[in-house]
Amino acid sequence: MNKGRAQCLVTRGNKILMVKHKQYGLEYYCLPGGGIEDGETPEDTAFRELQEECLVRGTNLRLISTVIHDNHYNYTFHANIGAQEPMLGEDPECMDNPILVGVDWRTLDKLCERDRAYLWAAGLFYIEEFAKELDSWGDDISYPSKRLQ
Repeated sequence: MNKGRAQCLVTRGNKILMVKHKQYGLEYYCLPGGGIEDGETPEDTAFRELQEECLVRGTNLRLISTVIHDNHYNYTFHANIGAQEPMLGEDPECMDNPILVGVDWRTLDKLCERDRAYLWAAGLFYIEEFAKELDSWGDDISYPSKRLQ
């Protein structure tokens, strides 16, 4: 049975801590996180993964999102790392073929549409600063294929 995934959403001002992955010829950003192991709670998993991937310890501010798709649970915790500076760690499950290639503080305007959509689904709109930004976007259609017409 798939127990799901848990991740941390860490923000500083208008920046979000993201981990850059390179896999199957694709590069993408996502939140630090990973699969829930036997005997772990989703919270334990999220903060273990934050430490493994970004080499920082975090504290849980709150659970901001639980998404269920095909019996797969994805938990997102809003985390605080204080003044610690993240650095690229590793994914112990991918030691022979590393997929983590970077750790960076990203602003929404420096992420592709797909990665931004992922963040909104993870509960980014529950963070006041980002909710205000979302409110400022207006009603224009910005779906990528619509812009090409």
